[in-house]
Amino acid sequence: MEDEFYRIKRLPPYVIAEVNAMRHAARQAGKDIIDLGMGNPDLPPPQHVIDKLCEVAQKPSAHGYSQSKGIPGLRRAQANYYANRFGAEVDPEREVVVTMGSKEGLASLATAITAPGDVVLAPNPSYPIHTFGFIIAGATIRSVPTTPDENYWRSLDKAMAFTVPRPSILVVNYPSNPTAETVDLAFYERLVAWAKENKVWILSDLAYSELYYDGNPTRSILEVPGAKDVAVEFTSMSKTYSMAGWRMGFAVGNQKLIAAMTRVKSYLDYGAFTPIQAAACAALNGPQDIVERNRQLYQKRRDVMVEAFGRSGWDIPPPKASMFAWAPLPPALREMGSLEFSKELLTHAGVAVAPGVGYGEDGEGFVRIAMVENEQRLRQAARNIRRYLTSKGVNSSAA
Repeated sequence: MEDEFYRIKRLPPYVIAEVNAMRHAARQAGKDIIDLGMGNPDLPPPQHVIDKLCEVAQKPSAHGYSQSKGIPGLRRAQANYYANRFGAEVDPEREVVVTMGSKEGLASLATAITAPGDVVLAPNPSYPIHTFGFIIAGATIRSVPTTPDENYWRSLDKAMAFTVPRPSILVVNYPSNPTAETVDLAFYERLVAWAKENKVWILSDLAYSELYYDGNPTRSILEVPGAKDVAVEFTSMSKTYSMAGWRMGFAVGNQKLIAAMTRVKSYLDYGAFTPIQAAACAALNGPQDIVERNRQLYQKRRDVMVEAFGRSGWDIPPPKASMFAWAPLPPALREMGSLEFSKELLTHAGVAVAPGVGYGEDGEGFVRIAMVENEQRLRQAARNIRRYLTSKGVNSSAA
């Protein structure tokens, strides 16, 4: 027998797990750790959503198997969201499927449409499922940049010209996790035209659709006429409604891709718990003021973090969207590397961040900071970081 199974051999150790283990050990030892590592919302879901969950859970009929592709009312609610938010018409019966979070959706679609040896274009740095969902399915990954500039388009064209077999799938994720970069509608228009010309499927991850700042709403690829010919888009309720643990997401778009995914899912699961799906309907169909409140709260946290960390000697570019900041290491500590810097910050400042190298080799030199603590804790983190940077001989402008 071989020592390792085929797919396990293709999965490297999870770099971020090393920092997570250190954080857990520190907390077990009674240390106060300000956790800015994992993108785990600290805000509660809307009360009417919790009430709907409890109401439906009281019904004896609600505890059997549900529908793998999602209850009809929830698929209709998601179709209405696309119509109202993006002006995109989608058929809730054939162009929408409910997923157990966007992560499961991406993995299920990868299983459905990927053959061993297929080449998939994925951003680097990127959220791990964007690459490893396909690696688990047997594909080969060719990296393209995350930053959507002219170099991005040159990389796409080079990949199509020099890769054998030709890539068949492109993953995009804007607002990006981890880099928080955004794109405009012109980018998606160009991308759809490129995909049609090159016969490539586009999988768009729009998990942070409603966490945008400074009055600049995110765009959807499905706003582009004809995008459904080549694209599927994933959204999630995790961040929009602070429902991360509920595992509610959607895939919307191309009928052929949705049908393939629905078929695979029908073998793998019986769908999410019906009361959770009913509560998700209540979130999508009910008052949306919570979405704007959360957006303003995250924007205020962003502003506090950028200002306080800057005064502590660490300049961080303000993200345009998402719940993350993509922060370059302080120049004087750049040679340390993102993993060692993250360990030092945890050990000596009591602040947990995610090392950029955990999102791909092009993430080296950065850390991802999640804005999941309140403003007071962010200011405390800044004070702790200032002391650490001073101890390393990094000049601080903090008073």
